[in-house]
Amino acid sequence: MNIILNFAISADGKIGTKQKNASKFTSQKDLERLWAIRMRADALMVGRGTLEADHMSMTIPEHCHPDRQPLRLIISRQGQFDLSHKVFHTPHGGAIHLLGTEQSPSAELEGVTTHHQSLASFLTHCEQQLGIQTLLCEGGGELVRSLAELGVISEINLTIAGHTLIGGAEAPGILGNVMSHLPASQHFVISHFEPLETGECFLTYQRVH
Repeated sequence: MNIILNFAISADGKIGTKQKNASKFTSQKDLERLWAIRMRADALMVGRGTLEADHMSMTIPEHCHPDRQPLRLIISRQGQFDLSHKVFHTPHGGAIHLLGTEQSPSAELEGVTTHHQSLASFLTHCEQQLGIQTLLCEGGGELVRSLAELGVISEINLTIAGHTLIGGAEAPGILGNVMSHLPASQHFVISHFEPLETGECFLTYQRVH
């Protein structure tokens, strides 16, 4: 399975504030690129905290004319989900799968499937049982850190907002609030470099095995 990331980061490498609030610091062009990247994916994955902070519906707008809506995978250690969130009430989105890695999800909604297993085994299930070949993870940092520890990230897409500094030692980067190294270094090469007139720069990195 091809697992890719997409993030906007500030000039100092932050994806949000200390409070993990959504930071809308990139341009409309970057949002349109996000939709284009989503159209490559069979499924979208986010952590519960990112879902709620960014008020995500995890869909591709109809004006983009998607062939289909990707599955929506939402991860929570404790299996706790706010069933009033709009993601559960967006009719044109893909099927929803909830994963609780430490406790089983208690959510019960029509069209929502729950899972209680490790992230690693869930990824295997996604590939073998759900037929997911390309999985796009959009955060948050703690979830990406878990994927990095498993060594399964194959592509990273970054929009660097050169016009914005967020600052703060406790503001997260793409691997969350990093307090320790990964088990081993992972190497990527830049496969795409695109400076934008908006003061942003879009880059794609591919994993080197």
